[in-house]
Amino acid sequence: MLKRVFDILFSFGGLIILSPVFLIIAVIIKSDSKGPVIYRQTRVGKDGKDFELYKFRSMKTESDKHGLLTVGGRDPRITGSGYILRKYKLDELPQLANVFKGDMSFVGPRPEVRRYTELYDENQKKVLSIRPGITDVASIKYRNENELLEKSSDPEKYYIEEIMSDKIRMNLDYMNDRSFLRDVKVIFRTFKAIFE
Repeated sequence: MLKRVFDILFSFGGLIILSPVFLIIAVIIKSDSKGPVIYRQTRVGKDGKDFELYKFRSMKTESDKHGLLTVGGRDPRITGSGYILRKYKLDELPQLANVFKGDMSFVGPRPEVRRYTELYDENQKKVLSIRPGITDVASIKYRNENELLEKSSDPEKYYIEEIMSDKIRMNLDYMNDRSFLRDVKVIFRTFKAIFE
């Protein structure tokens, strides 16, 4: 209950306070490339239900048709402004609306696309029993995921067999030791990791 109250109050406050930043980012995106400001993607949320995740668009339109993973620090599909948005996680800001709506929480397992959740075994599916989050312990560890994938000869296979499975393991550990205080610590660790 406390977690949901925190999510509602801080997501609403964030949307209000950051509205000028949203406007500036929107203008930059529109001036940098053609396409919508907000990118919507169907992800799998709590209890395995689909929802629309919001992000500021950081890639050229229809880029996801050429693969779901972003590989390397200089993926040619990423726009000029997109590099900055991604580096400082500014592309994630619209997910405050997802949190306010109840699709997501501030802290929880990052939501995947169904293509990958269909590969979960029965134990791994437990991560779908709670609301996904904007950040989690695995996101901090794998903040340079794109660079790791770039070094692999088969990025998707490496993602599924190594990165995704480790992320799920970390999130299952998180679920066994959840607390409001731990969530606050994860949020602060996330901010620290962004600016390192």
